[in-house]
Amino acid sequence: MNDSHVIAAGHPTPLGATFDGAGVNFALFSQHAERVTLCLFDKRDRETRFDLPERDGHVWHGYIPQLGPGQKYGYRVHGPYKPHEGHRFNAHKLLIDPYAKRLTGTPASHDALFGYRADHADADLSFDRRDSAHHMPKSVVVDPSFAWRTDRPLRYPLTDTIIYEAHVKGMTAGRADIPHAGTYLALASDPILEHLNRLGVTAIELLPVHAFTDDRFLTDKGLRNYWGYMSYGFFAPEPRYMRDGEIAEFQQMVARFHQAGIEVILDVVYNHTAEGNEMGPTLCFRGLDNAAYYRLAADPRYYVNDAGTGNVLNLDSPFTLRLVMDSLRYWVEVMHVDGFRFDLASVLGRTRGVFDRDAPLFRAIRQDPVLNRVKLIAEPWDIGEGGYQLGSYPAPFAEWNDRYRDQIRGFWRGDAGLIGKLAKRVAGSAARFDHDGRPATSSVNFIAAHDGFTLMDTVSYTSKHNEANGEGNRDGHNHNVSDNCGAEGPSDDRPVLACRARRRRNLMATLLLSQGTPMILAGDELGNSQQGNNNAYCQDNQIGWIDWDGADQGFLDFCRRVIAFRKAHPILRQKRFLHSQPREQDGLPDLFWRRADGAPMTDQDWNDPELRLLAAEMRMASGTPAYAALPGAVFVVFNAGTEAQVQLPRTPAGVHWRRQLDSARDGDVDAPADEVETIAANAVTAFVLSDPGSML
Repeated sequence: MNDSHVIAAGHPTPLGATFDGAGVNFALFSQHAERVTLCLFDKRDRETRFDLPERDGHVWHGYIPQLGPGQKYGYRVHGPYKPHEGHRFNAHKLLIDPYAKRLTGTPASHDALFGYRADHADADLSFDRRDSAHHMPKSVVVDPSFAWRTDRPLRYPLTDTIIYEAHVKGMTAGRADIPHAGTYLALASDPILEHLNRLGVTAIELLPVHAFTDDRFLTDKGLRNYWGYMSYGFFAPEPRYMRDGEIAEFQQMVARFHQAGIEVILDVVYNHTAEGNEMGPTLCFRGLDNAAYYRLAADPRYYVNDAGTGNVLNLDSPFTLRLVMDSLRYWVEVMHVDGFRFDLASVLGRTRGVFDRDAPLFRAIRQDPVLNRVKLIAEPWDIGEGGYQLGSYPAPFAEWNDRYRDQIRGFWRGDAGLIGKLAKRVAGSAARFDHDGRPATSSVNFIAAHDGFTLMDTVSYTSKHNEANGEGNRDGHNHNVSDNCGAEGPSDDRPVLACRARRRRNLMATLLLSQGTPMILAGDELGNSQQGNNNAYCQDNQIGWIDWDGADQGFLDFCRRVIAFRKAHPILRQKRFLHSQPREQDGLPDLFWRRADGAPMTDQDWNDPELRLLAAEMRMASGTPAYAALPGAVFVVFNAGTEAQVQLPRTPAGVHWRRQLDSARDGDVDAPADEVETIAANAVTAFVLSDPGSML
């Protein structure tokens, strides 16, 4: 940058800073601004200001020749500071470009970031004149080119998908053998790719990688926003996960995952931003146009808070909707990701505050030729009125199924009266999802996720232990459906350890033997614990990181076997729901629920609160076309009770059952089965119908 630069008219599209080979076009949306100032920074962070000279509708724009990639910039936006009218313009605050593709760092924890004087009696109605530029990261003009070579999205069908939810830093921060641990490049290193390939997962779902901030109340306690659910830049990869600060590092990570046959799904936070409520900092949207970007309350001084974080974005606004759509397309087209998991997606479906499954964002995504081909997963709730919407999303969205987590945990904990719930969850939760042509893969089943107990902690703690979060153990939910097997926390007691090991096997086996799309929490296959912390969002340390040194090799081997078993048997991962309907080819029902004596379940059985054993005989679904139909069957016994003798279903001449999976046995299992088989107490056992003349 030099002092001789002049600014020309430029163009209103595309939004953001765009290098064309000869200079940079700057375009920014603000409906209510009176003036927009572009601020350029040199290597010493000295600032030069240019007012954007043109305005087309609500887009301000200008063009500066001879600028190029690497140029640092930001904005100061002039307008009224009238909180009771919804306006909070303050040109003393440097703002990042909401379309910035790269940022130089993370906002500092400093009072100058706030648009008001915290020590003033009028609080947020006061006006702060301190310049925040020294404490703010700068937006950076990027080179749009990257040598992707032959890289393409993998696009596995959900029937073939096994999701692995992971944290970029937490996966490798504890690995001294991996260079640049905690970065995008480390995540895609050979040891991690080899581990995931051997485990058998097909997609990695990353906790937020959009640029995010550390909440002030956390930094005051010496903690950090580890999970990253405080986004403020929807195009820029989080800088703290970079080695050299280049976005190409993220692209290299994606390319390596694709080479290893693993899809990359991003957990995205478009429901709220890091600016919080009226007492939060001014980083971007609040200073650009508070009244346009956010949903405001009846008194526009305040914010609607359906996300529980202080604010929610106003997706009824065309330019806010455009921002989200442009961001999603950017991550698919430029960064090559394969899908998205939408945090608190019910917020995204609210139109004038009410959830609508045909809301503008959902409609826009479904018709978009780029986005309607990638994986779309909703977290189907928020904290607002009518926010719990499990099963309400339109295809092609899949949804996190928390009912699956809680009821499967409860069944294996020994809770009474859950046989019927177990059956519904194993069969894909059809009552929730089988409508409007939605597939059986719509239910994303999980036993553990980042929010809550890990699998190991689910069987090791009866109560949460969040003291390290500094909130007196008041944070985090109390409904964990967990049990410590006789001792709270770490134990050397052999019966306690045996109970925990068996229950983890049963939970993991049930997950992989259920219809739907399974998701595994990173580290669960290793026996990772968070020391009973069920809300480790601020634990950027050994609590939140995966403990590779303490890996449970026996359980890891079991996880590999049960994943391989699922992959080997398409009957377990069907697109069509199983409704116990007769099949045209043989008249047999596609799903048959049986008691231990082989008889069908009766109403009395389903309502028996003490029943702890259920057997499922599954085949390809009724209505499966001939080109997709496969012979054979899988017979699974879920036994949360004592040892039992189970009558296996009768088979035609020359066909027999083989026991091929058993959570009560170590090592591979493959043996002919008798007509009556002994099923161990507290075990999952799977049999496959073996026909020498055909294959499952």
